[in-house]
Parts: sequence; structure tokens; C-alpha cells
Amino acid sequence: MADTVAVFSDADAAALYDVLNPWDPDGRSDDGFYFPFVMGAESVLDVGCGTGAMLRLARERGHHGRLVGLDPDRAALKRARRRADVEWVEGVAAEAESGADFDLATMTGHAFQDLVTDHDVRASLAAIYGALRRGGRFVFETRHPQARAWEGWTPSNPDDVVDVVDEAGRALQYWHDVDSVVGDVVTIRGTVALPDGTVLRVFSESLRFLDVAALGEFLDGAGFEIKAQYGSWDREPVTASSREIITIARRR
Repeated sequence: MADTVAVFSDADAAALYDVLNPWDPDGRSDDGFYFPFVMGAESVLDVGCGTGAMLRLARERGHHGRLVGLDPDRAALKRARRRADVEWVEGVAAEAESGADFDLATMTGHAFQDLVTDHDVRASLAAIYGALRRGGRFVFETRHPQARAWEGWTPSNPDDVVDVVDEAGRALQYWHDVDSVVGDVVTIRGTVALPDGTVLRVFSESLRFLDVAALGEFLDGAGFEIKAQYGSWDREPVTASSREIITIARRR
């Protein structure tokens, strides 16, 4: 692993994330869903902000209020900090600033699913609740377990194998493998390789797939009121065929 990290560093991984996930509210339905909430809020906490693309664009497009990005990934935050007029904080969701009176908190890119244990979920929701003003909103999404998205995360699925050129000009491939499915937790590997198959880096991640009922119990227990839930980015209701659970919750 030491050799692979040397040739494909954490900084490379953060840069690749931006290439694979460009923030484009004009061209992507998920980004387009979130962006009006951000631009319409005086103060925003983006939990799991990664490289900060959403908040950086908000500032570029004229947001004049307080923007704060929170993430534990130092390499991602180093990229985010290229924009100094946004506050960037290293930490996990459970370390969100208490009493900050944010109007809005967000978790985009299915970041909520990185909260794997009950303790993680409860501690994170409690902290986000404490960081919001009364009446403030928490907007986030999680993949609906009924869609079984992980079944498509395999190199045998051509849609999961991504060919990309990174910032260094290297042609790369990226794909996933599922290592385990235990209850509502799916553990996956993301592989970065050269086109000839030479593996440069392997990332492991566990994701939790909460259903609507379980998610509602956690939110209610934290003091949130669910104002709306959607099963797609065009605001269709959650149905038996929905792939997403997109939630707008309000601090009571």
C-alpha cells in the first residue's frame, strides 16, 4: 500500500474527486436541487464538504453570508482552502459548531451514508441540530435501500467503469467492488488504475442504507421535523420504485 500511496497520493485522490464529481447546478439535477437552498440562506454549514465545490461556487455567484465547510479529509480541505473567503473546518459531523445559528445545513453526495453506526447517526444529528438556529433546515439525501444500488457497483457493469484524465494528465480508470453486505451496511472498494490495469490506489468505504422509517426515527429523536421527502431530484414523492430519499428537515 505504501508504494501505491506514493504514486497516487491523498492529494491526487482529492483532485480526482473534483474531476469525477464536478459541481454543476446548471447541468446536474442533484446539484440544481441544493443550490437554491444555499443561495437563499444567509448562513450555510456544508457537512462533508469535501473539496468545497458547492460553497466555492456559491461565493463566486454572489453569496455574501457566512459559508462554512466541515470535513475530516485534510487533502480535500487543502483544495477547498484555495478559496479563502469561505470558512473551512477539519472535523466530522458530530463536531459541528454548537450554537452557531446557521440557517441551513447540508450533506450532499450521499455523505450521510458514511454515518454507519447508530452512535454516529445520533451524535451527528445532535450536533447538526445544535448548529442550526430555531427553524433552520437540514437538507440531505441517502440512497433508498429498495433500489439496491450496490448491485451495480461492479467492474462487470460498464456504467460503473469510468475513464478519466486527471489534473496531471494521466489517463485513469475508476471502478467499484462490493466486499460485503451486512444488514443495512455495504462495504465497497473503489479502485484507481491505469488503462492497462495497473492498480494505483484502492479505497475502502462502508455505507449505511437506512429506509424511510428508520431515518424518520433518527430525525425525530434528534428533534427534527420532516418538512418534505422526495424520491427523485425532480421532487417526485417517495414511492416503491424510488432510488433516493431526499429530506428537508427543520429544527423545532
